[in-house]
Amino acid sequence: MTSVLDVKELVAGYIPEVNILNGCNITVGQGEFVGVIGPNGAGKSTVLKAILGECSVRGGEIKLGELNITGFKAHELVERGVGYVPQNRNVFPSLTVTENLEMGCFLKPSVFKNRFEYVSTLFPRLLERASVKAGSLSGGERQMVAMGRALMMEPKLLLLDEPSAGLSPVLQDEVFIQCKKINAEGIAILMVEQNARRCLQVSNRAYVLDQGKNAYTGTGKDLLTDQNVIKLYLGTLAKSTGG
Repeated sequence: MTSVLDVKELVAGYIPEVNILNGCNITVGQGEFVGVIGPNGAGKSTVLKAILGECSVRGGEIKLGELNITGFKAHELVERGVGYVPQNRNVFPSLTVTENLEMGCFLKPSVFKNRFEYVSTLFPRLLERASVKAGSLSGGERQMVAMGRALMMEPKLLLLDEPSAGLSPVLQDEVFIQCKKINAEGIAILMVEQNARRCLQVSNRAYVLDQGKNAYTGTGKDLLTDQNVIKLYLGTLAKSTGG
């Protein structure tokens, strides 16, 4: 499988001489859905921040296809086919849904009409709420707007930072279904997620990070039934339900 993203022996952090990532390795194949789970403080979101050039990379490299993108800024990655949905402040609350989606293709406004039609087929609710200000939307609707905006430049890779955070269980399920729908369109996904069990259920492959490095790697299905992963990271719920 052709790799879209290769993170190799990544060492990174925010404060000088304090590393959050300590030799992390992650690969995302073309059209693949890859999850990243682990305890709080394991470095999950820092992986995405390092890819986006939002923290200091002190070792290793990040490649997008054959291009070394280590240290590239977020707007440079958007131009090269990377979409990003942050966990917090992921919509412009004072702008309408349509205006939020327009912001997603500000580098190439001529594509707005076609991309808006495409995104509306994935998320019909956005068409219904097109003239509504994003700040008045429900949490699930705001997540749709954020995902839709990230898709406006037709990315080949979508980075998702805890897309289910703060949502009710029902809305969490809806978000994961939406993620699978996006992936089914051929868009590779790298998803960092606190809901470990659900993440493993929807991912082709997954990585368990602990203390900034790989603890376990495998298919989502295999990790769901791995006794060490269950004991250390999934808890009694996963054990009692069999995954």
